[in-house]
Amino acid sequence: MELIQVDIIGLSTSPSSGGAYALVLGEMDGGNRRLPIIIGAFEAQAIALELEQIQPPRPMTHDLLRETFGAVGGEVTSIVINELRDGTFFAKVHYQHDDEEHKLDSRPSDAVALAVRVDAPIYVTPSVLDEAGIPTDEGEVSAIAATQQQQASAQESSEPMTELERKKKKLQDAIDKEDYEQAAELRDEIQQMQGEEQEN
Repeated sequence: MELIQVDIIGLSTSPSSGGAYALVLGEMDGGNRRLPIIIGAFEAQAIALELEQIQPPRPMTHDLLRETFGAVGGEVTSIVINELRDGTFFAKVHYQHDDEEHKLDSRPSDAVALAVRVDAPIYVTPSVLDEAGIPTDEGEVSAIAATQQQQASAQESSEPMTELERKKKKLQDAIDKEDYEQAAELRDEIQQMQGEEQEN
């Protein structure tokens, strides 16, 4: 399976997030999608400290993990965010030890915090990016916005918007404002509503 390499675009939060952050990953090699993943404050701090090259006075958990790999002769080769199930992302840490390939289950936030410490590439499976990625190409976003405006105009003249349509409009507004944390929450709500509609 061909994997899609991503890079860290940023970490964002909002007063309404309850202490959670959105880790925003972006496609490399000319891709235009962003993948926001909601993570905890501790994991966000661990990623941010390494990105800013700030050395804490004592090693953090992910520093310890990096040192452990080094001490036993293991090498982290890549991180793969490989699954999205019921709104939860799953990841694997790929590493080599004694010339053999191994994998460890991990939360994406911990995997990324380790990746930035060992300079390992971060990948996402196409299925995860297709399901949860948010397009940011101006042309594509404009086309989506134009379509939604047309739908909104038609609905105003005929019938009120459904709850699902309102959520989709809010999602586009969040993307336009680059509020990826809210966009991720709305994306998950829309997927849940669409799943319930298919069951009915």
